[in-house]
Amino acid sequence: MDYTIETLIPREAVEKRIKELASEIEKDYKGREVIVLGLLKGSVIFMSDLIKEIDIPLVIDFMSVSSYGNGTDSTGVVKILKDTDFELKGKEILIIEDIIDTGLTLKYVREFIESKGTKSVAICTLLDKPSRRKVDIKGDYVGFEIPDEFVVGYGLDYAQKYRNLPYIGVVEFHEDEE
Repeated sequence: MDYTIETLIPREAVEKRIKELASEIEKDYKGREVIVLGLLKGSVIFMSDLIKEIDIPLVIDFMSVSSYGNGTDSTGVVKILKDTDFELKGKEILIIEDIIDTGLTLKYVREFIESKGTKSVAICTLLDKPSRRKVDIKGDYVGFEIPDEFVVGYGLDYAQKYRNLPYIGVVEFHEDEE
């Protein structure tokens, strides 16, 4: 199948919004330590740029979860491939996600983290696609609300490619002509 990638959110808009999110987070967590927990692999680029803009004590950690495989739709079955490295009991956790789509994976992860006796769990996502939501979950810090399009760039991938694009692009699939 042939496809093209069209810009949805340009690099400058992404960078500006990340600074705004960082400012909100810094204000809300002032005087407190937070564990910033990135969900691999998609959140890495967003998380890296975000935490460079936050001037409070923080610890970073990562979890790796899988529900997509190499497809474009969540399988709904969530597997934890890598758990956190820190004791989370009594800690304030900020989960960093690239996109909230159906919400199935994030709901599972949030409940898993909360079950460890955390003090609080908040969610920061670069993108939110509420039209696809299958469960009731929202981001506490949301970069952009987007339409129901398949997007890549800034950490988001199509079959593990295009994570390095410095903008958010829509993958437009074209029927192969015979």
